[in-house]
Amino acid sequence: MTHQVFFEDVHAGDEIPQLRKNCSTQQLVQWAAASGDFYQIHYDRDFAQATGLKGLIVHGALKNAFLGQLLHDWIGEGGQIRRFGCSYRGMDEPGQDILCRGVVTKTYTLDGRHYVDLDIWTEKPDGKRTSPGTATVTLPGRA
Repeated sequence: MTHQVFFEDVHAGDEIPQLRKNCSTQQLVQWAAASGDFYQIHYDRDFAQATGLKGLIVHGALKNAFLGQLLHDWIGEGGQIRRFGCSYRGMDEPGQDILCRGVVTKTYTLDGRHYVDLDIWTEKPDGKRTSPGTATVTLPGRA
């Protein structure tokens, strides 16, 4: 059984456990096949460089999926992701660590459900945020 976080243990300002990802070029090709996003900047280095990029870049939607994994891993089996999303504000390259992070911004109870709002994001090794976003989850109470 996975660790369960409870509403009563969460407060505004709390950071949630980080998730570190590092995409291989093979993962980018697999994501392209699964998602149908075959834009060559994700798997053809020569094409990417011809467009002015220094090399391949990670799909924005794949980074969004990583943020979904971050939330899913944190809330445990008793939690539920109610909504989440991000904007694509920077490029990440394969072979580079992508750190997925989140911080609680608000907790509240409404109609008997325990809600937690968060700021979430991906960041490069230098700390630059590349995919900032927000999320709302529900967590079980201890009672």
